[in-house]
Amino acid sequence: MNKKNRVQKFSSLSVLNKVLGLPEPLHPMLSLVNYADMKRPFDEQPTAFLLDFYKISYKLNLKGKIGYGQHSYDFGEGRMAFIAPQQVMARGEADRDLSGYTLLFHPDLIRGYPLADKIRKYGFFSYSVNEALFLSEKEKLTIFRIFDHIREELNSSIDDSTQDVLVSLIETLLTYSNRFYKRQFITRKPVSGGLVAGLEKLLADYFEDDQALDNGLPTVEYLAKQSNVSPRYLSDMLRSVTGQNARQYIHETLIDKAKEYLACGTLSVGEIAYKLGFKQPQSFNKLFKQQTSITPVEFKQSLN
Repeated sequence: MNKKNRVQKFSSLSVLNKVLGLPEPLHPMLSLVNYADMKRPFDEQPTAFLLDFYKISYKLNLKGKIGYGQHSYDFGEGRMAFIAPQQVMARGEADRDLSGYTLLFHPDLIRGYPLADKIRKYGFFSYSVNEALFLSEKEKLTIFRIFDHIREELNSSIDDSTQDVLVSLIETLLTYSNRFYKRQFITRKPVSGGLVAGLEKLLADYFEDDQALDNGLPTVEYLAKQSNVSPRYLSDMLRSVTGQNARQYIHETLIDKAKEYLACGTLSVGEIAYKLGFKQPQSFNKLFKQQTSITPVEFKQSLN
């Protein structure tokens, strides 16, 4: 395999900047990269990276088609993407002509700060590349102002407050990003609504075709794969649109289906449990009571 085509791991910001033909980072644990400053030709750069850093990027002028859920969109707007350490990033032709910024920072920069725990709760670090954040012009200006503040701090002399300021600015950047993602789930209703409708059909077909008998309970991973989105994105989207995460959505669908079977009166509770994908009727009874406050038998009796 050609060396350039292998996944190249980078543990040092200095080494990464050198490979990309960028100046030496102004801080040992944080680097703000302007794509326009890259001196190394695109074709000579690695095609896949694995970084020991967090990566937050906003890319302008990214044109062409991009997958988004089960749909594909033409767009000329930029997008914002988030990568956690130890995730492989693969470049494509769409990355050839772009401009914008990337913020890279080592986990050690935020270690000991509340952000070190909080950052794990931001689901967008687990999203796929086709689940990027698209910003309005006003939102883009907000993000760029934060980038400008980070650049100003990097160009100042490092002192006892430098790390505190940088961590605070990163936290502000992530807080706004989280807000904008919530807005995106709402404003892109055709996409979110299409995903929810697709999930309803997926689950209906799953039980109608008796897939549960062979494969067990439907999982978040199964629904995400069938919907062409990442599990975390699916759960966050559902929470924003329906108020439930993916697991809760599955459980509610299971109970609705169970009630339908119980109302028919032709199947025993045990048969319904196996038909829904439970390995043991006791597990079905437990979930049913958690969701409805009564047992399947009590629900069946209440119908009479």
